[in-house]
Amino acid sequence: MNLFPSLASLAFAASGTPSAQTDNSESIWLWIVFGVLVIVSLVIDLGAHKKDGSDTTKSAAIWSVVWIGLAIVFGFAVWPFIGAEHVSQYFTAYLLEKSLSVDNLFVFIVVFSFFKIDIHQQRRILFWGIMGAIVMRAVFIFLGVEALLHFKWLFYLFGAFLVVTGVKLLFSGDNDVKPEENFIYKFILKHFPVCDSDSTHFFHVENGKRMVTKLFVVLLVIETTDLMFAVDSIPAVLAVSQDMFVIYTSNIFAILGLRSLYFLLAGVMTQLRYLNVGLAVVLSFIGVKMILAGDGFSIPWTDIRFPGFGIHIPSTVSLVVVATILGIAIVASLVAQKRAPKPKKMTEEAPTRSPEKETDDSETSA
Repeated sequence: MNLFPSLASLAFAASGTPSAQTDNSESIWLWIVFGVLVIVSLVIDLGAHKKDGSDTTKSAAIWSVVWIGLAIVFGFAVWPFIGAEHVSQYFTAYLLEKSLSVDNLFVFIVVFSFFKIDIHQQRRILFWGIMGAIVMRAVFIFLGVEALLHFKWLFYLFGAFLVVTGVKLLFSGDNDVKPEENFIYKFILKHFPVCDSDSTHFFHVENGKRMVTKLFVVLLVIETTDLMFAVDSIPAVLAVSQDMFVIYTSNIFAILGLRSLYFLLAGVMTQLRYLNVGLAVVLSFIGVKMILAGDGFSIPWTDIRFPGFGIHIPSTVSLVVVATILGIAIVASLVAQKRAPKPKKMTEEAPTRSPEKETDDSETSA
């Protein structure tokens, strides 16, 4: 399989117009600008979370708005270069990935709680976790796009997988997360020396022996969790678009502000009770969309061919459907949380009884 011609066509096909496809230099500049923007954003993100008090709800809300705004501005900025169709795909993929990332934050909360990781250590783990996710997404997206280009039957396999994932999410949710059963966690405990100190580093030298710390163990658990998350999310965005530029940029912008979003939503994640329902419906819709878009495939070395539906749902329609479903899920969650009965609080203003009154009451009852 010759990967390089298809890689070049995908990496440079930032627009559907013939002029953009023939002018590769313009597309290369789009990649360069995007790369520089990501590097600058990571440096800013690292510096913004170094100071004490940077993880307050107010600060996290401000930075979340900044990262979301940056993703929106980028989408409109590249519109003249990639066209309206790819911009619609970009925003649909971004919205989908951002929503799935929010759902995945629940797993991070469970992991940090299980390992008793304080907020300062969480910053460090989340930063390096995002760095690892950027690399893993690049590999997964490239392999996924290459596979779809050469094996058309994967459209049906990925589509069916997303439908099954949506149904599973609808009935199971994420309440069965058990960090102690993570295979990486078990593997490290069995094959590597783990120190008991609360070191802020990933490795520690004790009595001349190099050991891994609890932070390193948690980082690997987070990375493997994101790896499993990517198995669900990458097929979802591949159903939205098969353009390398659209898929990768939307993915990276979705995870860039994940740290701020984590500290913003950590205290209210349980209130988004219908988010899983919304995501389940979205994944099922995207899976059906992918199946319908298949143009059929032939079995190798045979004359057997399975005809496809060839029904392509426009990107703008997909964007509206995904946004509507997620919006309804969030609004329904907030309404349900508002109507839920609040626990009664003990107030200091409760009437107290004087000793004389208590004496009178006791004598009366006697």
